[in-house]
Amino acid sequence: MVVKSYSDNVFINCPFDDEYKPIFNAIVFTVYDCGFVARCSLEEDAVGEARFTNIIDIISECRYAIHDISRTELDEKKLPRFNMPLELGTFLGARRFGDKDQQSKKFLILDKEQYRYQQFISDLAGYDIRSHNNDTERASAIVRDWLVVASRRKLIPDKRVIWEHYKEFQRKLLGHCRQRRLQPDNLLFLEYSYAVTDILREMEN
Repeated sequence: MVVKSYSDNVFINCPFDDEYKPIFNAIVFTVYDCGFVARCSLEEDAVGEARFTNIIDIISECRYAIHDISRTELDEKKLPRFNMPLELGTFLGARRFGDKDQQSKKFLILDKEQYRYQQFISDLAGYDIRSHNNDTERASAIVRDWLVVASRRKLIPDKRVIWEHYKEFQRKLLGHCRQRRLQPDNLLFLEYSYAVTDILREMEN
């Protein structure tokens, strides 16, 4: 992963469970295929206070962010997961109280159902929250369209082109991993990011 400038970085705040992984992988690919750099807390290996400090640092380096708040279910201990709302709140705070660069931040909020958020985080009323319906292709299209509008960049591929790119990437990923003695289903975030950028570069040639 090559970290570009502040205006190229997109912070991805979403669930990291196996069920969500297909959507996460597609979002990361879409961010790169649109010409941006995907960033998230998984790029650092830290716990406790150090982990949150790293998240704050990453957020400060990103003009854009994608926040998926679709995971509200209780875990096996009957406790909710608050990481996504915490990171969303941190991003909003940076946007509200930061310097001129931080105040230029733009963000997309995703959920699995339209208006579901009103039942558990009503303070987000008034924001345009988009629903992906747990559909990977739809999530990719929403992210692409939002990046076009948020960045005003003119060279971002059509959503259908990106999806064809993603299917080709998936076909090439196995060979890419075999060559590097990696397991495609067990890639770290940084390894997946390297694979995306390497294969996209190969596809362009």
